[in-house]
Amino acid sequence: MHLWVEMSITQFITFLFIAIGLSFDSFAVSVSCGLMKQEIRFKQAVPIAFSLAFFQAAFPVIGWFAGKTIHTLIISIDHWIAFGLLAFIGIKMMVEGIKPNGTLQNFNPFRKRVIIGLSIATSIDALVVGLSFGFLEIPILFPVLIIGAITFIASMLGMLFGKNIPAKRSKKSLILGGIILFGMGVKILVEHTFL
Repeated sequence: MHLWVEMSITQFITFLFIAIGLSFDSFAVSVSCGLMKQEIRFKQAVPIAFSLAFFQAAFPVIGWFAGKTIHTLIISIDHWIAFGLLAFIGIKMMVEGIKPNGTLQNFNPFRKRVIIGLSIATSIDALVVGLSFGFLEIPILFPVLIIGAITFIASMLGMLFGKNIPAKRSKKSLILGGIILFGMGVKILVEHTFL
């Protein structure tokens, strides 16, 4: 299989739409990050967006190289892993938002373990896309670059949008952010289980 070949306009448009579709989950998670930390600044948002974009771009490469072997191992549990990560953080946010003096210090999006967990959870679909590219022997470099770039942009926009949602009290922000994350987990679970 070849990593790099010339790309036609049609292929570029196809990869662009795939990238936009894959970036929706990262956008939603980024909105939650903006809600959690409405004081977030550009230089703080960049590492979060980079992490989301990196995993979204790396997972197709893993899938592309892995082929059918890993596909049979993960296909039965990948959506449960994503659901578990997103639901756990989302429920924790909602509970903290309901508490009288709730805070979310343990789930600060600036913490590496939190953002890596969110990045992995939102990249499951990208792994499957990489598997399909491998099966079809589609060179992976261009799609990965497009997916990474679009996800980074979507993530930065999501955090900007989240921090500007008029939730004057941090408790409301926590509840709303938790609902978004839990909803994303349910969406992934339903898509992989019933569709």
